[in-house]
Amino acid sequence: MNGEHRRAQIIKELEKANAPISATRLADKYGVTRQIIVSDIALLRAAGKNIRSEHRGYVVDKLFTTEIVRKIVCRHTKEQVSDEFYAVVDNGGKVLDVEVEHSIYGLISAELIISSRYEADDFVERIKSESAAQLADLTGGVHIHTIAVKDENTFDRIVKKLAELEILVLED
Repeated sequence: MNGEHRRAQIIKELEKANAPISATRLADKYGVTRQIIVSDIALLRAAGKNIRSEHRGYVVDKLFTTEIVRKIVCRHTKEQVSDEFYAVVDNGGKVLDVEVEHSIYGLISAELIISSRYEADDFVERIKSESAAQLADLTGGVHIHTIAVKDENTFDRIVKKLAELEILVLED
């Protein structure tokens, strides 16, 4: 199979997928190296395909225009990470990313795409198992999440729950 045909197959597979697909899995399927898949993804992006990298693999961005996207400012302890994610996903939202404003580097962000307790638990477990620092560690715990919701009532429920948990940073 030549590269052009492989890339066409990869984009079809990503568009059909309901979950991220890892580069390793794609490499095994197409009999190439993981690096070839990484290059294929870069070429597909350059061709205008909206492919996003997540910590579990690649997805085609399916953010629908019917979703409302808002930013919230949060602060919490390491022990409250799951509580924060659960407050969003249990109330119908999706955590798209995390951002921090670093005094030296400026805005630093990372995509998360967490829309269920399973994904939240998986993220938290990966942080623990890899002893990884969180972006919020750079800013005393203060960070910004972009969240997607279906309507304003959903957003209001999430804000209320985060405020009850004393995770939401409210303006003075």
